[in-house]
Amino acid sequence: MSIPSPLPDPLVELVAQRFRVLSEPARIKLLDALRAGPASVGELATRADLSQQNASKHLGVLHSAGLLERARTGNTAQYAIADPSVFTLCELVCDALRDRYSALQAVLPPPQAPASR
Repeated sequence: MSIPSPLPDPLVELVAQRFRVLSEPARIKLLDALRAGPASVGELATRADLSQQNASKHLGVLHSAGLLERARTGNTAQYAIADPSVFTLCELVCDALRDRYSALQAVLPPPQAPASR
């Protein structure tokens, strides 16, 4: 499927919205925690080192954006990845960061040891 160029304004807004949703570090932590499979809010809060209230808030945003699906069983909600393309995007970003870091390492001199007195 080809992406039109220039991008139509409605598509630009949808792409920007997706990046806004992913711009919060806590949400990246929660998505990463869900790579292991579906989990409850409490389990995800523990895995992502967040309070349960904070995790719940961010999970709601990810769910509203269509990145997560939620299944309720009594008082417990189980979250799972609804859009696995989010992991492809994360891998692309991580690979680009790794390449950039490697390029910087190649041109920067190694740190100098402090001079002794």
